[in-house]
Amino acid sequence: MTSTCKPTRNIALDLIRVVAIVLVLWQHASEYYYIGDNLSVIHANIPLLTWMNSVARICVPLFVMISGYLLLPVSTSTATFFRRRFTRILFPWVFWCVAYAVYFMLRSGDGIATCIASVCRIPLNYGVEVGHLWYIYMLIGVYLLAPIVSPWLRQCGKRELQGYLALWMLTTLLPYLHHAGIALWGEASWNVTPAFYYYTGFGGYFVLGHYLRRYGCPRLSVSMALLVVGYLFTAQAFLYFDSFAKDAIELEVPWDFCSVNVMMMTLGTFGALSRVRLSATSTIGRLVISVSTCSYAMYLAHIMILNAFHDLYDGAAPMAALVPMIALSTTATTYAAVWCLGRLPWSRYWLGID
Repeated sequence: MTSTCKPTRNIALDLIRVVAIVLVLWQHASEYYYIGDNLSVIHANIPLLTWMNSVARICVPLFVMISGYLLLPVSTSTATFFRRRFTRILFPWVFWCVAYAVYFMLRSGDGIATCIASVCRIPLNYGVEVGHLWYIYMLIGVYLLAPIVSPWLRQCGKRELQGYLALWMLTTLLPYLHHAGIALWGEASWNVTPAFYYYTGFGGYFVLGHYLRRYGCPRLSVSMALLVVGYLFTAQAFLYFDSFAKDAIELEVPWDFCSVNVMMMTLGTFGALSRVRLSATSTIGRLVISVSTCSYAMYLAHIMILNAFHDLYDGAAPMAALVPMIALSTTATTYAAVWCLGRLPWSRYWLGID
C-alpha cells in the first residue's frame, strides 16, 4: 500500500516569512518620518532611523529566497506551474487593486470617475499608485523565469551554481558604481542590456534560495558575521549618503534590495533563522504557521491599516516609539483582520491566503 503521508512542514521557513512581513510593515511605518513632500528627506530623523531600520530592507529578498527554496526546480508542467502560482497571486492582486481604488476615493476625496479610471488601468499597471504593489510585478517576473532555469538546475553541479551566484553577487556592487557615475561592461545610453544584465536583480535571490535547500545554509557563525557586518556597513553607508542626498531616492542607495550589504544581511538572516526549530503543535509554532499563511494577504492589505494607526498615533510619542507602535499595531490588526476574512468562502482566491 502506497504511503500518502504529507511531507514534514519546514516551520523555519514560516518563521522567516513572518520576520519578512513584520519587517515590511516596520519599513513602511518608518517612511512617514524620513520621506517628506516630493520625496524630500527629513534629515533630522535619519540618525535614529538608520539604526532602527537598516535591517528592514532584507524583507523582500527573504520572500524571494523562500520562493526559490520551495519552487525550484519546477517539478510540474509549465502550464500547471503558471496556473497554480498565478491563480494564487493575480486574483488577490486584482481584488486589492480595486479595493485601494475605492479606499483612496473615500480617503482622499477622489471622485468616482478617478476611481473607475484607476480600475481601468489595472491591466496596464497597478491602478492606484500604491507603492508596495510593485512587489507583485517583480514576483510575476521571477515566476516566469522559474521554468526556464529549472532544467539547468536539475543537471548542474555545486560548482556551476556557485559560479552563477558569484557573478550575481558581483552585480550587487552596481548600485554604488552607478551612483558614482561609472559605466561598465557595455553600459551606454543606447544599450540597456550590458554584459551581466541578465545576472542582476531578484533572480539571484531566487536561485540562492534553491542553492541553500540543496547544499545547506552557512554555519551559524558565518551567518551571524554576514548579518552583523552587512548591518554595520548598511547603517554607515546610509549615514554617509544622508550628508549629501538630494532626495529620498538617492538616500536609499545603501538600502537597495540588490546591493551587496543587503544581500549579506539577507543571507545571514536566512542562515540563522533556518536553524530555529519549532514544533508545529506548540502555541508559538501554530501562531507562526498561521501568520505565515496570512502573510501575502497581510502584505496586500496593510497600507489601509498602517495609515489609520499613523493618523491615530502621530505626535503622541517620540519617533523612536512611534515606528514600533505603528508597525506592531498594524501587524497585529492586519493579521487579525485577514484571519477573520479568511473564514469567508473562497478567501484564497480573492484575499490571498495560502
